[in-house]
Amino acid sequence: MKFQPVSHSWVALHPKPQGVIQFIGGAFFGTFWPMLFYRSLLQRLFNDGYTIVILPFNFTFDHYAESGFLIREQYEIMPELIRRAIFAGYEYQPYLSDKNFSWIGHSIGCKYIALLEALSALPLIGKPSDPNYSHNIEKLRNFIESIVISTAKKTDSQVKIDKKIKSILTDLLILINELEIKRQKTKRLIKYYIKREVNFQDLQDDIEISSIFIKNQASLLLAPVNTGLDSAIPKPLASIFIGLGFNVKPNPEETYALIKYGNLFNLMGLNSFKNDKLALSTAQWFEHDFKKPPRSFKEDLKGGHLRPLGIQFGNFAINFPDLKDNMPMIESIQKRYTEFESPVSQLFQRLEDK
Repeated sequence: MKFQPVSHSWVALHPKPQGVIQFIGGAFFGTFWPMLFYRSLLQRLFNDGYTIVILPFNFTFDHYAESGFLIREQYEIMPELIRRAIFAGYEYQPYLSDKNFSWIGHSIGCKYIALLEALSALPLIGKPSDPNYSHNIEKLRNFIESIVISTAKKTDSQVKIDKKIKSILTDLLILINELEIKRQKTKRLIKYYIKREVNFQDLQDDIEISSIFIKNQASLLLAPVNTGLDSAIPKPLASIFIGLGFNVKPNPEETYALIKYGNLFNLMGLNSFKNDKLALSTAQWFEHDFKKPPRSFKEDLKGGHLRPLGIQFGNFAINFPDLKDNMPMIESIQKRYTEFESPVSQLFQRLEDK
């Protein structure tokens, strides 16, 4: 498994891919050398027959913007995978459809994936020339309004609420318009790269981008964390900033509301860990409040929040030291496969087969 830079990401092309896994790690580990910190897990997924795309974790308070970056990156990567696969003599047909693209996230990286899934439930807008365009904009505004009002504080003025609704609506309309343009551009690029193939006419029918977001794409969340500003900076400072009106966008309550109102996540799996206190409340919310995923798509594994981190050296794996998870720093790769990688791989395969 060899990673190469593509756009803002790192890609390991599989010679005979059955699909693409887009991976985004947690803070720090997903930013600096994720291909090293998550090496053992990514190697297993690659061995299962998937091209691996590591998307960078960018630290920001605007999680809407970061989620937008991730889906833009998918549009940049799709045609490039095809171009590079053709050049290398690899199979490339799975790259023609976005339904063969899937997501795995760890920690706060899961929040960005969850936002993309939630945004997939947004009302369709269409083009400004469409007769129902204004009506569709109003439906989108009502959707946003329901989220903002349901999560507003009692002290929030109507002016503040209206301003927030307008800001979110404006940002989403810009993003949706940009993604529609990128979707068409991506399709044109794909056709350009495959036009010299002898079965070009048949291949054209396989080109598909069914959603501008990630609807119909499987997602597996490893120790998902839905946190606010208080987890990004020291709590005393966070309290001051939040009191002044600064927080992550969307905040945890708004994120949960988006997920609930969208009510998708039918191709989602969740791996939690027995000694993980950081992701405990988020995992419990999915189980008790959202009631998804079903039991058959949920695994509770040994270890703590950093269990997904691991580097393989021969027959041994080096785990990232976490005093809270009681995992040895060095263990046999077979033991790690049995207790972590294999359950993750099997759960992901069940999602793919759903």
